[in-house]
Amino acid sequence: MRSYRIEPAAGPLSGTLRAPGDKSIGHRAVLLAAIADGPVTVTGLGAGADNRATARAMRQMGVEFDRRGDELVVQGVGLHGLRAPAAAIDCGNSGTTMRLLCGLLSAQPFAATLTGDASLRRRPMARVVEPLRRMGADITGDTAPVRIRPAAGPLRGIDYALPVASAQVKSALLLAGLYADGATRIAEPGPSRDHTERMLRFLGAPVRAEPGRVTVLDPAGWDRRLAARSLAVPGDPSSAAFAIAAAVVAGGAPVRVRGVCLNPTRTGFIDALRAMGADVRVDGAGERGGETVGDVVVDGRAAGLRGIEVGRDLLVRCVDEVPVLAAVAAVADGETWFRDAAELRVKESDRIATTAAMLRAFGVEVDERDDALGVRGRAGAPLAAADVDAAGDHRIAMAAVVAALAADGPCRVRDVANVATSYPEFADHMRALGVTLTEA
Repeated sequence: MRSYRIEPAAGPLSGTLRAPGDKSIGHRAVLLAAIADGPVTVTGLGAGADNRATARAMRQMGVEFDRRGDELVVQGVGLHGLRAPAAAIDCGNSGTTMRLLCGLLSAQPFAATLTGDASLRRRPMARVVEPLRRMGADITGDTAPVRIRPAAGPLRGIDYALPVASAQVKSALLLAGLYADGATRIAEPGPSRDHTERMLRFLGAPVRAEPGRVTVLDPAGWDRRLAARSLAVPGDPSSAAFAIAAAVVAGGAPVRVRGVCLNPTRTGFIDALRAMGADVRVDGAGERGGETVGDVVVDGRAAGLRGIEVGRDLLVRCVDEVPVLAAVAAVADGETWFRDAAELRVKESDRIATTAAMLRAFGVEVDERDDALGVRGRAGAPLAAADVDAAGDHRIAMAAVVAALAADGPCRVRDVANVATSYPEFADHMRALGVTLTEA
């Protein structure tokens, strides 16, 4: 079992990093390029296992890929060019891969089965399966394996109100809507990531977005072709969050993370840090391929951080960053509460439980509830040196490394192999900033 050993920060961190390619956008770039009308060049794709799972799935359905240095050329086969896979599609640990493929495959004239590792097979799929059935899809499986057979007829557009804001469910319905008869209208109870609709519009699909609603306009007036346009994947804010949080906890002198996606549905982490009093700024922001991209800079110390309330609207914009925000909250003054957070119970681990266990290992007082987590900060006092079990969850492992920088002695984080799922460069990047981290 792989582990990290971390020494407390001896002083402020410093350095410049380039964030790895955004995982969420990478999934969509590979999938949409695969069904575009011709070859698409994708740049900036991350090296994580989740994006590789999406590429592997498309290969199983006849899509060819050519690696040319830092570029990936995807030989798009069009909306109707996919072929039946010879075996079940293994989505690994990637819930995004599985849920997006549910939408895409529901409209195909062949059968397919989606499966994954033990963690993914426990994650809920009913939230995407049920509305796809309303569209006429022949799909079964409240958890993986999910089995999809050719529908009895064309899918039909529906009006659907998401019970909870979910970019993955929304994206699956948008993909199915590209093939459907009639418009597909999706109402959201709050903001969620909008990368799919941005990229679909960029490729020429008839998608309209307005506050609280996304619509695939009636595709009858569309030629059902996605343009073969080059796609650039910006840096992943969920990965950049760990370097940014480490600089907030240990001090930045300064720390700069370049090329970060600043889509407003993804900047909740930065907004939360600023609300806590952290010195975090954005430099050089500009539009690239439909997304706002810029550098994030930390230049200062953790002194003066204060606890805050992270409620539903903010939490949905930083749901993947809750574990590392909780690590920052551990060194703040006062209590920080993450509320309306039931979604965290069904991530790669039960992240309310695993985040609470991680913080307790450092001697932090936490209040764990069904849909909330409270963290009582230890401002002015070091955290206790800890031996942390990351429970195989990459974000718990990386958040524990951040917390260890504020400990009163060396710390160990166990079961960290899944860090490669999202951020294989993590340990090297931490060391480049001045963190003393060894692997075993």
